[in-house]
Amino acid sequence: MLIPLLQLIAGFILLIWGADRLVTGASALARNAGISPLVIGLTIVGFGTSAPELVTSAVASFQGNPALAVGNALGSNIANVGLILGITALLYPIQVHSGVLRREAPVLLLIMLVTLVLMFDLRLELIDGLILSAALLMMTGWMAQMGLKGNRDDPLAQDLEAEIPDDMSTSRAVLWTVVGLIILPLSSKILVDGAVALALLLGVPEVIVGLTVIAFGTSLPELAAAAASALKQEDDLAVGNILGSNMFNLLGVLGIAALVQPMNLDPALLYRDTSVMFGITLLFFGLYYWPGARGHITRVGGVVLLITFLVYQWFLIAPVVAANTGAG
Repeated sequence: MLIPLLQLIAGFILLIWGADRLVTGASALARNAGISPLVIGLTIVGFGTSAPELVTSAVASFQGNPALAVGNALGSNIANVGLILGITALLYPIQVHSGVLRREAPVLLLIMLVTLVLMFDLRLELIDGLILSAALLMMTGWMAQMGLKGNRDDPLAQDLEAEIPDDMSTSRAVLWTVVGLIILPLSSKILVDGAVALALLLGVPEVIVGLTVIAFGTSLPELAAAAASALKQEDDLAVGNILGSNMFNLLGVLGIAALVQPMNLDPALLYRDTSVMFGITLLFFGLYYWPGARGHITRVGGVVLLITFLVYQWFLIAPVVAANTGAG
């Protein structure tokens, strides 16, 4: 038991550090090349916050653990909205001003619908992976175009510009980018090996481990970024990171996992977890657009999101606890 737990802890720490180094290096490299901060934020930073989920799921799929990969993607999206935005709103009520984010919301819903259609036959094939990966490239291009046309006075542009290093040399930026690219797959392998071993020892289905422990761990970069943004009152950046990360998770994480190895899906992923992902996302938008909210997610809204997430986690964990207690 001790070795799998140590693998999980070491994997999470290295994964988060590697993702941070990759984003820092790649962002500085792009900035030194004269690329717009808004383009960098919407593409490189958006990809970087999903890098832990993406690489972990790719490694899990490659090693023959597809349930872990899909559970990680869906579970991270649920955690991003329920746990992370819930905690963020508790720290500081959220108000979004940026027009970029209003365009991202319907795109996220469209991506969720496309993913649902592809998963409906309870299988992700090579063709599904190609569709999702092509959509990821299209989305990245769309975001880059938004960044090129974006207004520097846009609140999101200002928040993003403040987050990108402006005093890092190109050689150091290259070094950190390479370090991040090396550390991410290595740490993901350690993490996946620990998760699989722990699941075997406890008799827990891999999909549950992916939806709970791995989803929470790989969402830690988003949690740290959102909390920091909330404390700085950078609401647009906090919400933008979450919406972007959720889009990258569905298209990139599931797409690459399907490309690595086609997989059968547990029916519960469709009727339980995908439904919860839709429900909690629509709940967030509903709380934001509710007439009385006036464009805010209040602390009460944060509590609602957080409780919804915790109830979902309980429904996942309770049967496992009951089974182990009964077995004991």
